[in-house]
Amino acid sequence: MPLSITDLFTIGIGPSSSHTVGPMRAAHAFATMLAEDAIVPERVYCDLYGSLSLTGRGHATDIAVLLGLSGATPEGVDPDAVAGIVAEIRANHRLILAGKTPLPFDPERDIVFHPGFLPGHPNAMACTAVLTDGSRITRRYYSVGGGAIRGEGEAPPRINLTLPHAFATGNDLLALCADTRQSIAEIVAANESAWRPEAETLEFLDAVRAAMLGSIDRGCAGSGELPGGLKVQRRARAIREKLLERGPRTDPSVVFEWVSLWALAVNEENAAGGRVVTAPTNGAAGVIPAVLKYYETFVHGSTRAGAQALLMTAAAIGFLYKQNASISAAEMGCQGEVGVACSMAAAGLAAALGATPAQVENAAEIGMEHNLGLTCDPIGGLVQIPCIERNTMGAIKAINAAYLALHGDGRHIVSLDQVIETMRQTGEDMKSQYKETSQGGLAVNVVEC
Repeated sequence: MPLSITDLFTIGIGPSSSHTVGPMRAAHAFATMLAEDAIVPERVYCDLYGSLSLTGRGHATDIAVLLGLSGATPEGVDPDAVAGIVAEIRANHRLILAGKTPLPFDPERDIVFHPGFLPGHPNAMACTAVLTDGSRITRRYYSVGGGAIRGEGEAPPRINLTLPHAFATGNDLLALCADTRQSIAEIVAANESAWRPEAETLEFLDAVRAAMLGSIDRGCAGSGELPGGLKVQRRARAIREKLLERGPRTDPSVVFEWVSLWALAVNEENAAGGRVVTAPTNGAAGVIPAVLKYYETFVHGSTRAGAQALLMTAAAIGFLYKQNASISAAEMGCQGEVGVACSMAAAGLAAALGATPAQVENAAEIGMEHNLGLTCDPIGGLVQIPCIERNTMGAIKAINAAYLALHGDGRHIVSLDQVIETMRQTGEDMKSQYKETSQGGLAVNVVEC
């Protein structure tokens, strides 16, 4: 199935693309289906399974279900209004289905957490409507990563679209660049022209860029304790103030301190349920924005076109992971989130710095090679520890990977295709307790405070 940059970058809310954004979209789809078919149930309820159940409370999956059933979307909901919407539902035991039909709804009764896994995907949920005659309508959904959902039994959407430069592997992409004498960003831009006019694609990229930089600014302005009970204090604001107090500096540490701050700020904003860009997931939402900000702040001669090339090139690499492995931490562990974001960001930065397609592919490979085996073991099921700091590591590693690739000529022993296949195999071999279940690693070896 052809993919677009809009499949890799979406503007939504935190804290999780697979556990918040995806379930909200699924619940919204169910409520919309009932409304469009003029079905008025007596009640609705939702069952959560597998990873959605095991870490759902920490990832605000229950809140996402309430919002989605009420007609809210990740793109459209006001993050500042979420608390009030949820509080009203819980206080009155009533929600407005699809924003139209009042229904009794008790979150404690009508959202059920089942620890068992379903065979379709580790992130599974079922929405059920009980009709006046006692019959039931149930739809099962899978949150497959990056906020995307798949309905059980639903065939993939048939897209009557022919891309001018279709590619399925990194080798395909390099061959296209060689044959057309175009960059990876130019290949992506040509493909996007099959979806929409060029002006709309550039407008979308500029909106993504603005949202990424906006999440950095909001994260740097926020303070206080993050929700969830771990009593994690937001640090970005204080770190930024200290860096500004130091004034101009020439030692190399200033660069990675700022980059780390920017990634930290985004993921604190994500953990607080704020507006971020899923890139390619929320758990890894800070990596690409921090690298983009690095390019615009520290690279002499950075341009708007360079930022657009960074994002389009990063998307091309994301397509390869999405098609040939997965970006779901419930399937791949954190190598599928921060690892993929690091690989995407490394490729994007290399492209913006003028790398050849072979050097870009090398940067992407380096970015993933040194994230292989990265587990997903969030303490308390919250996208906080180690997730927030892990984004800072991913951003720094991406910049390092880009410059390592630029020092070479693009020739290297391990190809991007090989490292993606290795990531897929590693993810399949990884025990389930290390894949967003909070049943292994730091999640069980650190006592919650």
